Amino acid sequence: MGLVSILSASCFAEPQPQDHPGAAEFAQKAASENQLDPEAVLAVLKQAEFKQSIVDAISRPAEGKPWHEYRPIFITQKRIDGGVAFWREHKELIDKAAERFQVDPQVIVSIIGVETFYGRITGNYRVLDALTTLSFYYPDTIRDRSEFFSSELMHFFILSEEEDMPIDELTGSYAGAMGLGQFIPSSYREYAVDLDGDGRRDLWSSMDDVIGSVANYLHRHKWQYGEPIVYAVDKREDANMELIAKGDYKPKYTVDDLSVGGFTTTQELDGEAAVSLISLEEEDFNTYWMTFKNFYVITRYNRSPLYAMAVYELSEEIRRGMAE
Repeated sequence: MGLVSILSASCFAEPQPQDHPGAAEFAQKAASENQLDPEAVLAVLKQAEFKQSIVDAISRPAEGKPWHEYRPIFITQKRIDGGVAFWREHKELIDKAAERFQVDPQVIVSIIGVETFYGRITGNYRVLDALTTLSFYYPDTIRDRSEFFSSELMHFFILSEEEDMPIDELTGSYAGAMGLGQFIPSSYREYAVDLDGDGRRDLWSSMDDVIGSVANYLHRHKWQYGEPIVYAVDKREDANMELIAKGDYKPKYTVDDLSVGGFTTTQELDGEAAVSLISLEEEDFNTYWMTFKNFYVITRYNRSPLYAMAVYELSEEIRRGMAE
């Protein structure tokens, strides 16, 4: 359903149309930069609702918790068992995608598990409401992300045209992420694949497309098949705490650099291997971890090291479960 059909239906839609600050300028930009019908765009935006619950949710993300509170959300027996069951049910497809995109299969499964509990929790906010709210009503004074969400809203309009999606019906997370893999619109357009070959990239109903798209996302960010993700390290009392990564988890040290700096591992590793270093907050102490390129790739999916660590731990538990 394209924008024109939405425009014709919008006169009868509920709730009552709303005028959002900046909507007219957005519609004109959609026309000038992306050749969308500005009247149709504006008509769709008028049907979008501001949701205070969306602002509240994005203001307190789970990634703001310490590790010892974040970990139990995702590393549970139900999620482990669910991952094993999901892999066994879709083993041929997962193995095919892993081979095609050269991505470790347990990580594909784990990401879907962390994101949506294997499709059980895909979000019940209208994506249109989420992105409109965050584009026009969330210029946070500390970290203004309205421009980012405005860009995602634009991608959403374009995506709805490209994939013939009902723009006023699609649901997802409070941040506008969609489907079993929780792709935001720009990622959907860039990384989603039509693995089942039906001419559409469907991240809700086509398990081929879901699994293939998650694998392709990791592949495009240069996943290294079979290579390590993270190892625990011991910290000396005189360790250089400045080595701990702060916001950028791309490997920029070597194993030897960390060793000289007071962080050592029992693993036998090439001293020149590229790594980074993170610290995770337990209840009464911190743990320290040497991270590799694959850890960084997971943070391209979600920038939080907590998220990447949860994906890693869940993937290992699922892999062990498959071996039993």
